[in-house]
Amino acid sequence: MTNFKLDVDADGIALITWDMPDRSMNVITLDAIEELSALVDKVTNDATIKGVVITSGKEAFCGGADLTMLERMGALYAGMMKNEGELAAAKFIYEESRKLSQLYRRIETGGKDRDPKDKNAAPGKPWVCALNGTAMGGGFELALACHHRVAADNPKTRLGLPEIKIGLFPGAGGTQRVARMMQPADALQFLLKGDQLKTDRAKAMKLIDNVVLQADLIQTAKDWIKAGGKAEAPWDVKGFKLPGGPVYSKAGMMTFPPANAIYRRETYDNYPAARAILQVVYEGLQLPMDVALRVESRWFAKILRAPEAAAMIRTLFVSMQDLNKGARRPVNEPATSIKKVGIVGAGFMGAGIAQVSAAAGLQVVLVDRDQETADKGKAALHKSLSDRVMKGRMKGAERDTLLEKITPSADYASLKDCDLIIEAVFEDRKVKSDVIAKIQAVISDTAIFASNTSTLPITSLAAEFKDPKRFIGVHFFSPVAIMMLTEVIMGKQTGDRALAVALDYIRAIRKTPIVVNDSRGFYANRCVLNYIKEGHLMLLEGIPPAMIENTARMAGMPVGPLSLNDETALDLGLKIVRATEADLGADAVEPGMKILLENMVEKQGRLGRKNGKGFYDYPAGAPKKLWPGLSDLLPKKLSREEIESIDVEELKQRFLVTQAVEAARTFEEKVVTDVREADVGSILGFGFAPFSGGTLSYIDMMGTKKFVALCKKLEAKYGARFAPNKLLIDMAEHDQSFYSRFAPEKKKAA
Repeated sequence: MTNFKLDVDADGIALITWDMPDRSMNVITLDAIEELSALVDKVTNDATIKGVVITSGKEAFCGGADLTMLERMGALYAGMMKNEGELAAAKFIYEESRKLSQLYRRIETGGKDRDPKDKNAAPGKPWVCALNGTAMGGGFELALACHHRVAADNPKTRLGLPEIKIGLFPGAGGTQRVARMMQPADALQFLLKGDQLKTDRAKAMKLIDNVVLQADLIQTAKDWIKAGGKAEAPWDVKGFKLPGGPVYSKAGMMTFPPANAIYRRETYDNYPAARAILQVVYEGLQLPMDVALRVESRWFAKILRAPEAAAMIRTLFVSMQDLNKGARRPVNEPATSIKKVGIVGAGFMGAGIAQVSAAAGLQVVLVDRDQETADKGKAALHKSLSDRVMKGRMKGAERDTLLEKITPSADYASLKDCDLIIEAVFEDRKVKSDVIAKIQAVISDTAIFASNTSTLPITSLAAEFKDPKRFIGVHFFSPVAIMMLTEVIMGKQTGDRALAVALDYIRAIRKTPIVVNDSRGFYANRCVLNYIKEGHLMLLEGIPPAMIENTARMAGMPVGPLSLNDETALDLGLKIVRATEADLGADAVEPGMKILLENMVEKQGRLGRKNGKGFYDYPAGAPKKLWPGLSDLLPKKLSREEIESIDVEELKQRFLVTQAVEAARTFEEKVVTDVREADVGSILGFGFAPFSGGTLSYIDMMGTKKFVALCKKLEAKYGARFAPNKLLIDMAEHDQSFYSRFAPEKKKAA
């Protein structure tokens, strides 16, 4: 066998070790399913084998399914739809996708394809899963199908079923087993959040049975078998009672109706997989296990055919994996070794960059205009990390080790031996110009210089640097420690080495990069500023602020445009508007939006969350609330009848279309050159409706013909900002999608 190794000891206990060659982590593939199925047959039919322990030969147990397998399955389904019809294609998906569920059920019944209620059936073989490390998705479902689960005491281990995050749900029995192991409300929360649990938490939730030292793992698993461990799941034993009682009981009625309401509040019914989880748990708990598994498989096959699942798998798994492995890294540049990073600007952004750099094991010099300011930046970081320690999310020793790597300084000369310097100073061209001059006077001729500017063109900033080939944009998103995207901006003269160093650094700090070409606002900010602007324009139209915010979330955005503007700071928004006007002229900005921001910032002193008042008020110790005085600043007020006649669906479309059409423009302008980066960047960078797969996938899902027609409809009603660009019109005429016309070239990652 290729993926598994079988050893049988003197006590007749089989040890199956999963160790896939040429992979850093075990994953579920068609070959792995076939091999494990053959092993189940072998140990079941060998009378000398008393039981089975399955473990991994790698640091982790299993990372889940190889989702490219599901992509290929989807392609076969599409082909069958065209050639053999919908019924044959649906049957194919159902039969193929339930193979893993059937295999795990065989393990759960001790290797026998039998009715567990048949008293004359021969006893099966007990299976124990010895989890030596992380187990995710289908890998953890395998553990749940075993009769006993033992995990090694490893702080890095995470256990979970995160399929919901890519538009799927656990389809190999996970929904049914979890819902029979704990209260249904807890099971639903676990399944719908896709949490990754540490071993102690998993044991407390009864998802695993024991946590032992790594050295004792296999022996503990074998001892359970030798002590008489039985090959039967609790739910296959006569008299089993559900932990939460029957679905149609007082407890059940206190669970499922509220769960449905919470689901709709949180998802606005945009995620078919989330609805399916509610459905299969609700239905499955009323059925015998084998029937419940068939119900789960039918729903899984249905969700697998949903466009949302296909888009999310492609963007949030396949494309992200490509980018994280260096799909855009120059292939001819040798690997770089970054040991020391200089960060200029010890404010909120600079301190955040220092934190993620130090967490990656890099030495950091944090420079600001004077020692007091630099020290203040590190002190703020100490406070935020200490808050994490107090909440049990970090150990004090981890905090101290991280902070030891950060040296605050007012002396630019301390940057001289840094491999990479990142400026994160105020978004002002003159301020950045002064800082660039000070930095380039002291750094080495090999150091790479990166600007964290969010809107100013990199080429113009690089003109003030002595060697533009070593100048690049590295745009972080706030808050740095949480946001996973980093936007790398190529100036006109940026060289391959600068790009390679930037991407190697981003990989070291475990962020996902997208590479874009220079443009005002680059990619992410061009799209998200359109989103914020649309919220402002709706305000000026007289649409109530609460309706604006709620409708945006209904469209799939994580927060409303007014709330987002508060987070990014209203004064920064005003500076961006004025800088754009200064560089491009008055026609480049929306006058009403400029007046609104001037009123908020300069007349009302409302800067956003940072000073506790923006479009929202932020009272201490209480939830934020929309500022009541906002309506007094608006030029137009709608009557109740006018408000009731507002087309909510059109509002939702405006929010998504204004971002998607801007993404299409950036693609035509070659600001973004890879469809994967447009989609990944839009979800990770500014939260564009994840169920759509990203800005370009949103267009593809709708179809370019329908999208262009919608753009023209909105353009006629609201203006040129919705006008489809030439590329979109051409694609609509030829009925093309972005992923068909611009299919990413697969190349070996560096």
